[in-house]
Amino acid sequence: MKYLAPGIWRLKEFPAPTINCYLAEDVLIDAGRTWDRRRIFAELEGREITMLALTHVHPDHQGAAKDVCEARGIPLACHAGDVDAMEGRRPVQEASASNPFNRMIASIWQGPPYKVERVLTDGDEVAGFRVVHTPGHSRGHVLFFRESDRVVICGDVIRNMSYATGLPGIKEPPPLFTYDMEENRRSIRKLADLNPSLILPGHGPAMADMSAFERFVSKLPG
Repeated sequence: MKYLAPGIWRLKEFPAPTINCYLAEDVLIDAGRTWDRRRIFAELEGREITMLALTHVHPDHQGAAKDVCEARGIPLACHAGDVDAMEGRRPVQEASASNPFNRMIASIWQGPPYKVERVLTDGDEVAGFRVVHTPGHSRGHVLFFRESDRVVICGDVIRNMSYATGLPGIKEPPPLFTYDMEENRRSIRKLADLNPSLILPGHGPAMADMSAFERFVSKLPG
């Protein structure tokens, strides 16, 4: 694991952080794709885990959720807006669900439905972080914000990599995967209003250059 801030680690992924899972104290944040099961189990070996909390229910974040929760006997948590998707009553990927690329991703990355035991709402506390509802990429997307040092685990509100080249760079999530782009831009501004000191995204390396983030936000449409 890579240490990022007090009590926060990013699980290893070779050759670069592409689809991120974080450990915040004893809570696992996100569960990658189905095929990330092996690396997640290896990274967590010997560590006590009390809960798995999802930033959102998409195939690259909920893939190994069932396996992790069953193997460790821990509850699964996600926002109320994504419970139906996690439990199989609504498509996991609502944006462009019939698109052939999204259908392929669902077939190889998406994990099975699983019961959500803890339903998160705005303002809840998880491992010392405050839950902030940031819809747009999905209905129930959340970020986790720690007041004491302004560290944010932001899921896919933004990303810090190009999916085409793999190189770092602050970008919006693609429309192909995003339920409501305008709503997500409002969520990006909500993230900016938290005045973060370190942003830990769902895709790409950590962001510590807040001036670059502020420039990105200032150029958003609308």
